Amino acid sequence: MHRLKKKVAIVTGSSSGIGKAIALRFGAEGAKVVVTARRMALCEQTVAQITKDGGEAWAIQTDVANERQVERLIEETVKRYGRLDILVNNAGVIAGGRLAETTTKAFDEVMNVNLRGTFFCCRAGFKQMKKQGGGIIINMSSVAGVQAWAGTGTYSASKHGIMALTKSLADEGRQHHIKVSAICPGGVADGLVDASPEEILRSEMIDPFGVAETALYLATLGKYSVVHQVVIDRLGADW
Repeated sequence: MHRLKKKVAIVTGSSSGIGKAIALRFGAEGAKVVVTARRMALCEQTVAQITKDGGEAWAIQTDVANERQVERLIEETVKRYGRLDILVNNAGVIAGGRLAETTTKAFDEVMNVNLRGTFFCCRAGFKQMKKQGGGIIINMSSVAGVQAWAGTGTYSASKHGIMALTKSLADEGRQHHIKVSAICPGGVADGLVDASPEEILRSEMIDPFGVAETALYLATLGKYSVVHQVVIDRLGADW
C-alpha cells in the first residue's frame, strides 16, 4: 500500500532484531529508510534486503551513546533526503542482573546506550522536526519500563527513564505537531527476525514483525491522533 511513501525514517539499532524488522517493514511501505547501528556490515545487509524488494535505504554507522555521532546522523540524513519524518529510537542493550551484584561499569553501559542514547536521538531529532513543522518519534521502551522484577533493576531503570522522556517530549512536541510515542514489548524473539514463522512460533516469544506492525501503526495514525504508549506482552505472561 506504500503508506509511508515519500517519508524519511531513521531506525536506530536496525542491524538486527526489532530494529531490523521495523526497517524492513517501513521500507516495504515506501519510506526512505536510514539504517543505523554500530555494526556497519549488518546495516548494509538490512539495506540490501530493503532494496532487493524495491525499497530505498541507506546505511550510516552510529553509536547512539556518542553525542556527536547522533548529531551527525541527523545532519547527514537531512543533507541526503531534505527532512526527517519518523525517528524510531530502538538501539539498546541488556545487562546487569541483581542490583547488589551489578557493577558500575555494567550500570553505566546500560544507561549510556538506552537512556542517554535515546535522549541524544530525541533531542537532535526533535530540533529538526521543529524546524520543518512536525514529525513522529517512536521510542522503544519495554514491559520493564512500566513494571520491574528482581534481576531487572538496571535495565528497568533505563526503560522507565525512556518512558519519562517520551511523556515529557510528547507534551513539549504538541504545539510543534510532533507526536511522541513509546512501544513497550516483552519477550521478543529478537534473534529470529530472519527466521521462519514456524521457528518464531516454537520460541513461544513475540514475533519481531508484530512489534514492527505496531511501529507502522503509530507512524500512520491520522494527523490529529496519537497513542502515547503500547504495551505488547507474551500471551499468558505473569505480571
